[in-house]
Amino acid sequence: MRTRTLRIVAVLVAVAVTLGLAVACTPRPAGPEAAARAFLELFASQDVEAAAARTDRPGDAAVAMQEVVDGLQAESLTALTTSTRISGDSATVGYSYEWHLPKDRVWQYTGELNMGRSGDDWLVRWAKSALHPQLGERQTMQLRSRPAPRARVNEHAGSDILVPGTIYGIAFDASAGGDVATAARELASTLSRFDSSLTAQAIAESVTAATGPRAVLRLREDDYELVADRLAGIDGVVVTEQADLVATDRSFAPDLVGQVKKTVIDEVDGTAGWSVVVVNQYGVDTGVLTETPPQPVPSFSISLDRPIQLAAQAAVDARSEQAMTVVIEASTGAVLAVAQNKAADRDGPVALAGQYPPGSTFKIVTSGAAIAEGRATPHTMVPCPGRITIGERSVPNYNEFALGTVPLATAFARSCNTSFAQLASEMAPDSLTVAASQFGIGVDYEVVGMPSFTGSVPPADDLVERTEDGFGQGKVVVSPFGMALMAATVAAGRTPVPYLIAGRETVVKGSPPPVTPEMVEGLREMMRLVITSGTADRIRDQGDVYGKTGEAEVEGGSHSWFVGYRGDLAFATLVVRGGSSDNAVAVTRDMFAALPPEYNDGT
Repeated sequence: MRTRTLRIVAVLVAVAVTLGLAVACTPRPAGPEAAARAFLELFASQDVEAAAARTDRPGDAAVAMQEVVDGLQAESLTALTTSTRISGDSATVGYSYEWHLPKDRVWQYTGELNMGRSGDDWLVRWAKSALHPQLGERQTMQLRSRPAPRARVNEHAGSDILVPGTIYGIAFDASAGGDVATAARELASTLSRFDSSLTAQAIAESVTAATGPRAVLRLREDDYELVADRLAGIDGVVVTEQADLVATDRSFAPDLVGQVKKTVIDEVDGTAGWSVVVVNQYGVDTGVLTETPPQPVPSFSISLDRPIQLAAQAAVDARSEQAMTVVIEASTGAVLAVAQNKAADRDGPVALAGQYPPGSTFKIVTSGAAIAEGRATPHTMVPCPGRITIGERSVPNYNEFALGTVPLATAFARSCNTSFAQLASEMAPDSLTVAASQFGIGVDYEVVGMPSFTGSVPPADDLVERTEDGFGQGKVVVSPFGMALMAATVAAGRTPVPYLIAGRETVVKGSPPPVTPEMVEGLREMMRLVITSGTADRIRDQGDVYGKTGEAEVEGGSHSWFVGYRGDLAFATLVVRGGSSDNAVAVTRDMFAALPPEYNDGT
């Protein structure tokens, strides 16, 4: 039994000796380049302890390498040898580093390792130049990031309407302790100046069932500063900061500017800049090893024009009824102004997407159809009786005025319903539909940054319906945006493609036929006559205005319309249940009168 035990021990000893000899005989890399390569491969794999063991100062090397890896937030490193020079027991091996840093940043440079022979082995003679040729012994490297300035949004005249700023989120945490009811009352009292709908009961009820902070309100920086001290004294209030775009003027087309902000907010940050800096033992930056500057996104431009928008807004704000105006640059399709008063705001973006009967302003389309089909020219004589019966529909003029037989231009300027009812009744069911599309009415435009609806003009097989459509009643509905586009078509001689954000393409669904030169010239002649001797003479003092008035009958009253252009400015004004079209003319006149002198030529 004893003999067997000794035999097992002997075998174990023999195995141990064999393993020890194998370990002792594992060859170190032969030559300085192979040794340098082994060091670089270990360093690139971020095995700093093993890499440090290939140096003559493992402790110092391990600390320095780990500091650099951490300071650069390195994701990976490719390290290669480039050249070798040997001089006795010393050698110099070139290296090439390619660091891969966060956010796809790549940094490349070259340097040299000093190698020395130690017995049969070659080791790296440690110095921090093994990490970067410009790194001193008491220094390390760190990555720095510098955000790009956020893009701004400016309007057509060049001024900023949205700029980088800070929004403060105000939240309330019921679990933070204290009397929830008392805190809710204090919070409601503090914030009610910004949102009158906030009540202590609503705040308390919303947070009682919530886990953690519950959002209450977002404040601009200037608003937050007014109440910061009071908020700090309320138990459970949590305030967070968030970078945002803030309006320079809260009264400047707030709803539309808000839509623009939602459209561009994810694109305003640009590309952050970055650098690698040298940091001394005291943590102070002492140099820059590489730097990539930030790449900001260019400012966004929108088509709204500040002087026109402000003039239009002031004009509609003067009305107690719902009032709105849209202005389009006829030559380009730029939406220059979208103004609604507070009464109109209650129904949403109605200036752009509302649906209203156009009344006599639709006689532009009826006239265009008549000219296109060869039925009439501005000088064709047409009857204008005080009342006309077509089918089962009796159509009167306003107060049943009668002109007898007059040129179409006169019937247009004086707004004879009977003349245009007669013309429409003689047309094909889709004549007005086609003609309207030539002016942009009924065409679907997907304008980036804003809702839109131009109008609906369905074909009318029914004689009475077609008759009523001819003077803007019937089933025809339009928006002020669509009617401004119609006026822009007459002004430009073609239908412009509307846009709000420069560089963002508007999608046009459908391809209606263009207006003809005969349609354009005829309508221009007739629309000018409306100003000089027709229903819009109130605005004669505002330059060469071309237009058409309209009063659309609706339940409870009538809508007041004025549509036209001056120079390159095409407009449509609507006063909902405003009665006489003279009220829409007055609003438009106020807008033109308020424009700066440089806009007097309509450009």
